[in-house]
Amino acid sequence: MSKKDALPGFHLMAKPTGAACNLGCKYCFFLSKKNLYPKSSFRMSDELLETYIRQYVESQRSPSVTIAWQGGEPTLMGLDFFRRSIELEEKYRRPGMTFQNTMQTNGTLLDDEWCEFFRETNFLIGLSLDGPRELHDAYRVDKLGGPTFDRVMKAARLLKKHEVDFNILTTVHAANQDHPLEVYRFLRDEVKTDFIQFIPIVERDNDTGYQEGDTVTDRSVDPEKYGRFLISVFDEWVKRDVGKTFVQIFDVALAAWSGVPAGICAFSETCGTAMVMEHNGDVYSCDHFVEPKYLLGNINERPLSKIASSAKQRKFGRDKLDLLPEYCRKCEVRFVCNGECPKNRFIKTPDGEPGLNYLCSGYKEFFRHIDGSMRFMADELRRGRAPANIMSYTGSCEGKVIKAFAKPGRNDPCPCGSGLKFKKCHGRIEGQRDAIPAEESLSKKIGDRWKSVSKRFS
Repeated sequence: MSKKDALPGFHLMAKPTGAACNLGCKYCFFLSKKNLYPKSSFRMSDELLETYIRQYVESQRSPSVTIAWQGGEPTLMGLDFFRRSIELEEKYRRPGMTFQNTMQTNGTLLDDEWCEFFRETNFLIGLSLDGPRELHDAYRVDKLGGPTFDRVMKAARLLKKHEVDFNILTTVHAANQDHPLEVYRFLRDEVKTDFIQFIPIVERDNDTGYQEGDTVTDRSVDPEKYGRFLISVFDEWVKRDVGKTFVQIFDVALAAWSGVPAGICAFSETCGTAMVMEHNGDVYSCDHFVEPKYLLGNINERPLSKIASSAKQRKFGRDKLDLLPEYCRKCEVRFVCNGECPKNRFIKTPDGEPGLNYLCSGYKEFFRHIDGSMRFMADELRRGRAPANIMSYTGSCEGKVIKAFAKPGRNDPCPCGSGLKFKKCHGRIEGQRDAIPAEESLSKKIGDRWKSVSKRFS
């Protein structure tokens, strides 16, 4: 295969049950995608499974390969399907190649046998949980509209019992947006998770599940409240949890302030290297664009490497940058935001240009708020020290020292007392990439940690 036949490091998320799910979460945009396959059984065949594993392994240049499963609800396939997947990995493994298997699940079907399998095969599990009982059960309900909290908490306990590596995916929506610390402390102190991903619910008000229209449902998160949600969690985290509890968007921010790529498509300049495959082998540009006009082909008819490197998919990825409004290009926090995900770019800028992100105001407030803290932690990282050192400052000085780092002019003395100008010390953003040794690259750490669960569930 020539170099032009594959995108470097492209990722594919497979949906073996398509949109089929045992729950009926009220904000789920994917349940309606069943309408794309009206006569389907929504089960990936054994033949397609082998075709997928073989083609995906053949198309990867990296010796480290991630096999990612999502839905719908992937556990509906049963354990034997995933046992067979592991066997096929061994069958097509190239010398020196390693596999990371991941699954995003609602957890309600997990039992000891599932968790023993996850542990034995080193699966990384993403478990969906929206906070304490009342906040979780507001929208995450079963097909009859009943609560699911107890079943998900049972899954969390089982995963802990069997020492399975898992992360928590928490959606932020109208029901929990006003309770940031209640949600965060519950996940940290009661679920005792070390890794959290906050996903904003931006649900278009239509029946198709497609990214169409410029209005959202009442379940969607309010942009300003989402920003304040992140600020409240960050202010608690930066005082006591740095280096102990990992929050994806905080890792993304630290990467940006350190001058290295985030490794997550939503905050990258371009996208297009994270595609999704349906249960029948159809490949789409992105999990959020499983729509007829974003269908790239089927792996039974066209090799995955050709699909991934197609002109249509490359244009999809470039459009994220090419269609960025001028308002965003001039924004002071563009270096970390990059307009976020194209699925959310459906409002107009103050001067009437289309393509502004619905969440812009919240992100802007959040990224401005954390500027001083991020500058401090990025400098600690650049100097070979732990970013967690920030906690000694925020704890003893109630954040006064950290806030000072956000205020100086570029030519003012740095508040740290180094004697250097702020732009030469903690004020640096540009040019920091070379200061971080390649083997300790922050973008690699973040990418390794989150590439599996950053393919958003909602």
